[in-house]
Amino acid sequence: MKKTVRDIDIKGKKIICRCDFNVPLKDGVITDDIRITSAMPTINYMLEQGAAVILMSHLGRPKGKPDSAYTLAPVAKRLSELLGKEVVFAASDIVVDEDVKAKAAALKPGEVMLLENVRYRAEEEKNDPAFSKELADLADIYVNDAFGTAHRAHSSTAGVADYLPAVSGFLIEKELQFLGEAVDNPKRPFVAILGGSKVSDKIAVIENLINKADTIIIGGGMAYTFLKANGKEIGTSLCEEDKLELAKSLQEKALAKGVMLVLPVDSKCGDKFAEDCQVKVADADMMPAGWMGMDIGPNTINLYTEAVKNAGTVVWNGPMGVFEFPAFADGTMAIAQAMAECKGTTVVGGGDSAAAVNKSGYADKITHISTGGGASLEFLEGRELPGVAVLMDK
Repeated sequence: MKKTVRDIDIKGKKIICRCDFNVPLKDGVITDDIRITSAMPTINYMLEQGAAVILMSHLGRPKGKPDSAYTLAPVAKRLSELLGKEVVFAASDIVVDEDVKAKAAALKPGEVMLLENVRYRAEEEKNDPAFSKELADLADIYVNDAFGTAHRAHSSTAGVADYLPAVSGFLIEKELQFLGEAVDNPKRPFVAILGGSKVSDKIAVIENLINKADTIIIGGGMAYTFLKANGKEIGTSLCEEDKLELAKSLQEKALAKGVMLVLPVDSKCGDKFAEDCQVKVADADMMPAGWMGMDIGPNTINLYTEAVKNAGTVVWNGPMGVFEFPAFADGTMAIAQAMAECKGTTVVGGGDSAAAVNKSGYADKITHISTGGGASLEFLEGRELPGVAVLMDK
């Protein structure tokens, strides 16, 4: 277990806290502030305990140089509204300059400031020790609450911890608790649902979960690589030809471990990859030539949702089809509904599946929705996350 900000004395201390404020913007306006609101419990706690708080984050990909399209100024404005007090925005093209150092030195307990986008500096993504020390020198304690970037060894996510006592915020604590419990100590039966387009993206996850899950359900574009490996006709469906042998071997490994690896029995197909395509349902071994599978079919939906409803633990990562097209959203939405109706622990692993659950209206019925797509995926692979590894143990 890692220490959290609750486990140390922070009264009167300056804290530099890495958050994930990588929010979507349109014309400089935040269109979804969930990443900001998710950080509020940690920020409020630090302020209530009498700490002075310096926040930092990245936003987008400014490629290591200043770019006004990626300024954190709109985030500072939204934070001020949520906190009901001014958040000092330390605007600097180099993130830390003499003025920023002076503002940090003058910051009093109960006050908050936000640094400019840390990716304005090329050193950030290189985990450059000199930049890490510049950030660390502003404070007494480092708190990481950015699970979405915990799989990156950058200056603001890992390097700072070389110079300061480092603990987690409540968001990372929650992520580790739910993802960790789900994978390492699940209530059974443990059902893992894996979707998305490519088998290659999920190889390590499948291999790790074969040792832990009772049932692994495969959906999305990657299912067609498995189906083709089993000799099924898949039309023009997405397929990684170089992964057919791997798909076979993963099924053999699952069989040897007594794990059910379940594939679609039917698909909803389109005659082209477009929203206005012709649509039909085909059995898994009867895909018409020239058509592509773009969602799981009705019989597969019944098969998968039954497995989910009766599970003790469900972990879901990756949509069942092209859910952005309304005609092919049924499978993904059915999984979201089944998870909402499941009496067990339900965990959604960030990214597209989190977006789908939020779109479905069932988000409040899910035990935990991860805030980090890439980080949750690496966690499910059984890998240690650099931004977590650097934190102090309890």
